[in-house]
Amino acid sequence: MYERVHNQLNSPHAASVLTALYGPGEIEAVRHRYESLIEGFYALISQEKSEQPQGKVAKPRFFTAPGRTELGGNHTDHNHGKVLAAAVQLDVAALVLPRTDKQVRLRSTGYPDLRIDLADLSPRLDEQGTTAALVRGVAGELAAQGCAVGGFTANVDSTVFIGSGLSSSAAIEILLAAIFDHLYGGGTRSALELAKIGQKAENTYFGKPSGLMDQAACAYGGVVLIDFKDEPEPQVKPIHLDLESSGLCLCVIHTRGSHADLTPEYAAIPREMKAVACFFGKSVLRELDKETLVAHAAAVRQAVGDRAFLRSLHFFHENHRVDAMQEALERVDTFSNTDGKAAMLRYLRLVNESGDSSWELLQNLYTPHDPGSQGLPLALALTRDFFQTVETTRKTSLWACRVHGGGFAGTIQVYIPLEYLDAYKTMIESVFGPGALTPLKIRHQGAGELRFS
Repeated sequence: MYERVHNQLNSPHAASVLTALYGPGEIEAVRHRYESLIEGFYALISQEKSEQPQGKVAKPRFFTAPGRTELGGNHTDHNHGKVLAAAVQLDVAALVLPRTDKQVRLRSTGYPDLRIDLADLSPRLDEQGTTAALVRGVAGELAAQGCAVGGFTANVDSTVFIGSGLSSSAAIEILLAAIFDHLYGGGTRSALELAKIGQKAENTYFGKPSGLMDQAACAYGGVVLIDFKDEPEPQVKPIHLDLESSGLCLCVIHTRGSHADLTPEYAAIPREMKAVACFFGKSVLRELDKETLVAHAAAVRQAVGDRAFLRSLHFFHENHRVDAMQEALERVDTFSNTDGKAAMLRYLRLVNESGDSSWELLQNLYTPHDPGSQGLPLALALTRDFFQTVETTRKTSLWACRVHGGGFAGTIQVYIPLEYLDAYKTMIESVFGPGALTPLKIRHQGAGELRFS
């Protein structure tokens, strides 16, 4: 069985599948990664011979779920706003074998092995914030929907680094949802259904309040505009974006800041926005409009404070900006076309405006409790200085930068002209260390099972 699974990676079909997921220049590294996944899986199976999982009759199966990058709509989803997001080539991959019992045995590179008993699917306080909570939560949500869940043994590897704003937890949630659904539910659930299951597991079991954007982007793949006006049934629209033909590289810069103890900072943003909505007798800001907010500025600031007002103003501007970003991208046909160039420049200006709004209005670039640590503003300031110098000397405006993800610590997002990538990388890594810059590629396949033969 080991040789059969291993040989799948060397087939022409496997090369096609892996190229589509990770890009043509990464095939050898990806094959090595999957070979290590297979070896670790069979090492785990050999330790479980006495438990007799279904390895004697079933064959192991590959699954994957991508990380995601937020392109626009910073902190809008939780107030039923709009977001623009994309799946990326960094992903969580797993080799999985179903079991005859209710045990989940999970090995993940760099972490202790986990064993979860699915006989009990109730949330556990002592598991909050752990992968075990996500396993139990996804299984619990599927069981609540009438799906007969069972155990499995899996070896998992993730290239979605934690604290990157690339949604490592959402990627794991969607991976687990896809595994359970394919093993025990017939693989019939849609991307949106998988996303909802992952969100509920994160909210109820993991103990982290979140919108649905992260999970939806990981589940769907490609670039998507998600409108959460009807939150139970959000509208998802695929958007075409080919950055490489535009001469651009999309990157994230990891500033090495810690997300520890930042949950109150994240939670304050939707709480303050909803407090403004409540002032007007509404539940979320999407039920209001900017004109009403501004007309009552004096009363709002007296009732809920200036920061809540500013964050709400950000919501309205950012929500409108997502529509403008969509329109710009839809006008980018081929970059050699004059109209296409103008549309891409328009899109990049909107990206910069999004970054400005998050910095000035949303105020999620650093925590006021630790004003000495401002990695995100520093990275943005250095990036702006670098490209403003480029603009002066080379007369190009093909660049943009903004905070990435939840903010307060972690990463910024940068669109870099390919000709300046090496120089920018040298500059930014001289400040934040080797490996701080990670190039991203948009991945068009969402979460699901990989078939190499």
